[in-house]
Amino acid sequence: MKTPLAWLNLLHEKTRLLVAIAGVAFAVLLIFMNLGFLGALSLTATQIYSQMNAEIFLRSPQTLEISTTKSFPRERLYQIAGVEGVQQTMPVYVGYQQWRNPETRFSRAMFVYGINPRDPVFTLPELQAPEAIAALQRPNTVFIDRLSRPEFGPQTTGIETESDRRRVEIGGQFTLGGGFASDGTLIVSDQNFLRLFAPRPLNRIDLGLVKLQPGADVEAVKATVRQLLPADVTVLTQEEIIGRDRDFWIGTTSTGFIFSMGVAVSFIVGTVIVYQILYTDISDHLPEYATLKAMGYRSRYLFKIVLQEAVILAVMGYVPGLILSLGLYELTTNATSGGLPMGMTVGRVVFVLLLTVSMCALSGLISVRKVVTADPAEVFS
Repeated sequence: MKTPLAWLNLLHEKTRLLVAIAGVAFAVLLIFMNLGFLGALSLTATQIYSQMNAEIFLRSPQTLEISTTKSFPRERLYQIAGVEGVQQTMPVYVGYQQWRNPETRFSRAMFVYGINPRDPVFTLPELQAPEAIAALQRPNTVFIDRLSRPEFGPQTTGIETESDRRRVEIGGQFTLGGGFASDGTLIVSDQNFLRLFAPRPLNRIDLGLVKLQPGADVEAVKATVRQLLPADVTVLTQEEIIGRDRDFWIGTTSTGFIFSMGVAVSFIVGTVIVYQILYTDISDHLPEYATLKAMGYRSRYLFKIVLQEAVILAVMGYVPGLILSLGLYELTTNATSGGLPMGMTVGRVVFVLLLTVSMCALSGLISVRKVVTADPAEVFS
């Protein structure tokens, strides 16, 4: 039976072992949290499209993502209404308004969607009921997102307040979530949108939705629509528009950069911590390693011992890091207004485990040089 030399080396200094485990767990926790925020950013930035009742979307080529839309002519929807496979085309208007908290009297920017109440733009059940459609059609009536931040004030139906100094009444609620682009969301009828954003005309829209007939080929219809429309409109499938918005938020914005950089920094921090632990351990046991070399053990065997220590530290630090991350994910979701979707996925669990092992293995590769280059004659001289 072989002696578990790597394990015994780590247990020799229990305090150092606990410090090493805590250091790895801290790095794992940082990686998990940054990946969680990055995933939440991606999900909240694109979840609106999964709630829209369309397979193809039209928007201006100048639009970066949903909150920075540029308008284009509404007639583009009329041009494709007769395309084979198209069941319905629907215009969507978007913009920001200063919503006044009826209790504190403070104003805060609110994201607004304008739709034709009779169009099934959203799959949200709260907007499908006949009474909801009737309420949206009333002048100066808005529906508010239940997940809007508390700073916007009460959401009780019938409450009156101001939106950009225009008197409005809350006619109902829905559940959507604004994500990182907005702290609160309103849905209004196209006529009320015209009132709120006057003198903006309704013949310029921000997003065009194309609902297809059951069984229609999405790619084929998209190709036909693309041929019919001029270059002032970009034609995208649901997957493509989600991908573009996700790439914008993760690859272009400072928010995505910060979280991505956080993962890299956490990896570096963990590597340095494990390296310091292993290097100190090797220095303390250098005579023992030199003795093994003098006895005929090759550098490969010594290298294997140090690498085993690194993997043991990775696993022992990963487990508490994962447990702490699960708790913080739950805490973050409950503490944020609207419930930031900090969900743990199997892919993320496996990825961080592999990243942790790689982090510790890299530290082992760097620190093992002291063992490989150790000369027994010099050590005992």
